[in-house]
Amino acid sequence: MIGGTPVIRTPDQRIRVFVSSTLRELAEERAAARRAIEALRLAPVLFELGARPHPPRALYRSYLEQSDVFVGIYADSYGWVAPEEEVSGLEDEYNLAPASMPKLIYIKASDARDERLAALIGRIQSDDTAAYLPFHTADELEARLGDDLATLMAERFEQSRSPGGDGDDEPHAGALVSRVPVPYTTTIGRQGDVAAVVQMLTHGGDRLVSLIGPGGIGKSRLAIEVALAAAHEFPDGVYFVALENVLEPALLLPTIAYSLGIRDNGEAAIEERISRALEGRRVLIALDNFEQIVEAAPVLVRLYTVAPLASFLVTSRVVLRIRGERVYDVQALTTPADGAPATLERAERSSACALFVDRAQAAAPAFALTEANAGAVMDICRRLQGLPLAIELAAAKVRMLSPHAIAERLERSLPLLTAAVRDMPERHRTMRATLEWSVSLLPPAHRALLEDLGVFAERFTLEGVEALEPGRAWEGGAIEGLAALVDSSLVTQTDLDGRSVLSLLAIVREYALGRLKERGEADLVRAAHADYYRDLVVRLAPQLRGPGQAQAVAELGLQLANLRAAVRHLVHIDRLDDAGDFAWALLIYWWIMGLFAGVRVWMLELLGKEQPITQHTRAVAWFFSLWGQLWQRPAQEVVAGLGEVTRLFSESGDEDAAAMAFAARATARVQLPDPDIDRAESELNEAVERLHAVGNPWGEAITRVSLGRVAWLRGSIDDALAHLERATAIAQEGGDLFTRSIAGNQKGRLLIVQGSIDEAERVFVRTLLDSLRLRHEEGAAYGLEGLCAVAGARGEPRLAGALSAAATAIRHRVGVFDVEAFTVHSLSLDAARATAPQLVAEGEALGEGLTLAEAVALALPEPERTRAAEVLAHW
Repeated sequence: MIGGTPVIRTPDQRIRVFVSSTLRELAEERAAARRAIEALRLAPVLFELGARPHPPRALYRSYLEQSDVFVGIYADSYGWVAPEEEVSGLEDEYNLAPASMPKLIYIKASDARDERLAALIGRIQSDDTAAYLPFHTADELEARLGDDLATLMAERFEQSRSPGGDGDDEPHAGALVSRVPVPYTTTIGRQGDVAAVVQMLTHGGDRLVSLIGPGGIGKSRLAIEVALAAAHEFPDGVYFVALENVLEPALLLPTIAYSLGIRDNGEAAIEERISRALEGRRVLIALDNFEQIVEAAPVLVRLYTVAPLASFLVTSRVVLRIRGERVYDVQALTTPADGAPATLERAERSSACALFVDRAQAAAPAFALTEANAGAVMDICRRLQGLPLAIELAAAKVRMLSPHAIAERLERSLPLLTAAVRDMPERHRTMRATLEWSVSLLPPAHRALLEDLGVFAERFTLEGVEALEPGRAWEGGAIEGLAALVDSSLVTQTDLDGRSVLSLLAIVREYALGRLKERGEADLVRAAHADYYRDLVVRLAPQLRGPGQAQAVAELGLQLANLRAAVRHLVHIDRLDDAGDFAWALLIYWWIMGLFAGVRVWMLELLGKEQPITQHTRAVAWFFSLWGQLWQRPAQEVVAGLGEVTRLFSESGDEDAAAMAFAARATARVQLPDPDIDRAESELNEAVERLHAVGNPWGEAITRVSLGRVAWLRGSIDDALAHLERATAIAQEGGDLFTRSIAGNQKGRLLIVQGSIDEAERVFVRTLLDSLRLRHEEGAAYGLEGLCAVAGARGEPRLAGALSAAATAIRHRVGVFDVEAFTVHSLSLDAARATAPQLVAEGEALGEGLTLAEAVALALPEPERTRAAEVLAHW
């Protein structure tokens, strides 16, 4: 949060600004506030933007929990006071805003203010955590709010420059919110389960707790609540890793690494990097939907062996059966006993009935539990055996059916539907039957649409759905059908980064895909899905080499789960050449984001299919298979393999790819235990010429960085600088932030060695900003280390110590240890420590507790500090 430790956000998140005011009275002002917030590319959180009806108090409570800044706008009206409430929603919102949340209050000039609103404003004016200003018109409010939000962000970063500045006493609270999903609905009936599991993880000595139960029983929701409740016991972070779309056991470690912020660039084994990242850190890692890769369970034993302070929370339908596992059986919600009198009081004591009522009110706000319908609600919950998802699906039907009608339909349908799947455990049968019943109420076109949606992974967009439309039973009705599925609680709609996204629960996706397979149409729809994302890649891939690089990386990040699914679909349906082209087109993206491990798994699977493939596809698959070996296990066999890759690319007519593979082979020679520097340098020079000839400035620049490294190894700083300056110039001309940051960091180190401190500072400032634009934490660590060296050379020991410690913390978190990168800044830091050990120690103590945003604010001068704040606001 802005008010506490800044969050390192995933690409789909922005700073959220909650706007509190009366609705009709201040409609024009609310519109003005929204314009001011969006002008800064922040996310406005307004009551009226809710995608589906929810009880008002539950909605604004949930919105507040997920917001970063509170904006209050007050005029005349105090607002409505609900029955049995003592204050209006307006005052309740202010009361619920955490003390640590920044509050900007705007009071419209008035001569007729409600007495209770005047009292609230008086209380606000005496609250030293809130800033308040008067205004007269909506235009004036828009201008003031925009200015104040911009100032607020700058001030929050500025505070980190002083060790005595205000800070958050819980440095990881903000980071937690960005990692663990915040439920959009109330969790009911799980207080005892949450307390028991938290106790097991924090005081029972259990480092691997598995939440076991059938689909739909609420394992994922319980894991989320446990993660949120246990956060204070895990000061180094809580991570939530969704595995529902991870189907290959070999992808477990890469998926965990990605969630931890670790990028697999191939230079070290991914398990080794995870071990480094977790060393000495008390973290909780929640792994959701483990059952489909249960064969990978032994990997967890290795992880908690090498990371003795880490704990793991797993949700699965099956027990993992590994050493150290503690099983917690997740039970259904309590239902009224069979034969119990149908009374309102008994229904109110049942958590299952409470869930039904809560979700029914979300679908139909006027719904209420009464003596007249209590019996029907009790009957529904008993028939559904207290399964939360089944109850939610039934409750969604109150918009068109009464509880009595729902109960009657379940009485007729469930026995028939459960009898059709007798080979499943009872609760599995009930959940499957409830899904069948809920879907049976839909018109045929909407049922077909739901089944087609099973090919998507995680979130997806309307445009993606419409790409599947031609020739389908629901053609022309995508929007109407999706609205019906959302209303039926079968599809979830949310807003991410200003765009509407859709998703399915894992069990609904499993059901939908199963039905699609039964109809024999799964491969057809998978192909349409893959074609849509292949077209997306064709459109975005060229931007990765030029000025649109940062935007393309962000967009691909939002689509990553479906990009992975598209490659998997293409391999599954034996469109192997298309899969190879897809993977190769994203080479730069995999490189920037460190996602090579996953690509390697798919390429090995492709090679293992023993189907006819082109030479080009074989070259792609071999290239990705050899990339990790180039860095981790360099050998003559790797050099020879990359030579064969070069030949295959060349014979297939792709001289661009052949030149890239040729450059990789030359780099492999440098990595050998007994490197052949002369031959490597000769081949790198030839690679540069070939890449220039085919018009690949990205490849030319990154290869010149390798030439600079070779010159450095030879001891020729002047030649190294010449190569790096040329690489920087090429990257600069092409708008390639990634290569410019890599070349700049290496150039900056050489400038420090030469004593060109001012020029080194300019270089490291630029590379730090470039890395931030790409959300590249590893690159940011290099930039901070470079500025540490600058501070040390200028006689600023305290700043040098702080930046070194902050960079070390980032390296630790992302599992990077690069001896070469430490050399220059370590020498400057050691020199500073020799003359001012106390000041360096004070700086290190400060730096250890800094977030990335605070460290960046400490490192950068103006105006770069403000630019960095604007960039980080969109992380």
